[in-house]
Amino acid sequence: MAYKITDDCISCGACAAECPCEAIAEGDSKYEINADLCADCGSCAEVCPVGAPVAE
Repeated sequence: MAYKITDDCISCGACAAECPCEAIAEGDSKYEINADLCADCGSCAEVCPVGAPVAE
């Protein structure tokens, strides 16, 4: 299962910088994870200061 980013995202970019799959990109109002590229490693969740990335 891929991770997704909740509305708690503050658009800091920490998750995108840590993603080894380059599956995270800045969206209109928050960062978004491309589920097809996500390897479900949890790197994004580990670095997020507000806990926005969650496993689906």
